[in-house]
Amino acid sequence: MEAAIAPMLSVSNLVLMSVALLCAGLFFHPKLIASPMWRATVTPLASIIGSGFLVAGPILAHSAGTGAWVAMCALCLLAYAFGAAIRYNIVHIEPILDKPPSKAVTMIERASRLSLSFAYFISIAYYINLFAAFGLRFGDVTDPFLIRIIATAVIAFLGVMGAAGGLRSLEQLEVVAVGVKLCVIAGLLASLAVATGIMLARGDFAWSAPVHPHGAAELQVILGLVILVQGFETSRYLGEEYDAAMRVKTMRRAQWLSTAIYIVFIFLITGYFKNGLPVEGGETAIIDMLAPIGAAVAPMIIIAALASQFSAAVADMNGAGGLLSESANGKLSVKAADMVTACVAIGIIWVANIYEIIAYASKAFVFYYALQSLQAAWAARRNGHMGRLALFSGCLAMAAAIVI
Repeated sequence: MEAAIAPMLSVSNLVLMSVALLCAGLFFHPKLIASPMWRATVTPLASIIGSGFLVAGPILAHSAGTGAWVAMCALCLLAYAFGAAIRYNIVHIEPILDKPPSKAVTMIERASRLSLSFAYFISIAYYINLFAAFGLRFGDVTDPFLIRIIATAVIAFLGVMGAAGGLRSLEQLEVVAVGVKLCVIAGLLASLAVATGIMLARGDFAWSAPVHPHGAAELQVILGLVILVQGFETSRYLGEEYDAAMRVKTMRRAQWLSTAIYIVFIFLITGYFKNGLPVEGGETAIIDMLAPIGAAVAPMIIIAALASQFSAAVADMNGAGGLLSESANGKLSVKAADMVTACVAIGIIWVANIYEIIAYASKAFVFYYALQSLQAAWAARRNGHMGRLALFSGCLAMAAAIVI
């Protein structure tokens, strides 16, 4: 296939760069950046298609083979169901939190915040591990020890900045990072579509995949990848900036857009599935997988990865610190909570590899979704919404199964 693709490398590079530049004009337009609707959409969208976009292809190729796009459809559908529970809570639980009709509501809400803060501990390790891995790819280095050293240094820096109260100044990077990431994704999708179209016209396109688990083992692995589509829950905690109606609408829109992007992307890269995950450098396998598309792919992906992973880690550090402080009823300051978060994240970096971190993070977030589904089911029963009760009870059962 490499010989067939070689003549169209220049075309793919041209499409990639041209579409990315055109999108830059859109995503960095002052009117769009200033739009409250867009900003409320970007926050969950950036989280959903952040790190998951970097690792979804190689991991799904390894775990589902040519059925990767079907697995992604299932993951997006499951995430949308969990999102429905959180959207229901935005409308029906938030208004009663000040004067809850039951202690159970307060207990579930507190447990949800605490579990999400622990999920953030793990996700920070996940983001910064990817940050370090992609950064080292500039020098074609995949040594796990060096990745851990750099990741430790970056997390320690964030912890010190948080303790000094300076993390908020780093949040400005998020606006730029989101724009860069969306431009790169748009360019990649366009380039992949052109390359795939040319191969189909020539009759050179063929799907192949490495040996992967089947049956229950395959399902178990795929269900453990919920973190790939995680991030929509951020809308739940934007109440100080946006009203409930806007958060519900923009979270739903973010999930629609991310679902379309993920499914199209996984479908288009299936033709590039070859070998299984490497012993070292699996975090950055997407670069090698898409190398046949053109020379511009690697630097574009690395730049987008560095910006998006660092900004995501900063956002989660802030979120974890705030939630942990709230869960401790203010007995732990946000600055101290930031240091605790950094220490735990560093510990995770050294005791787990990237795939174990993904598994731990998925379980932590799914446990949070279980609590949110339980809360939504309680509210649906109280409001007499039997259809919703059935849906959210199903979400609770599925979340419990995934965690177990």
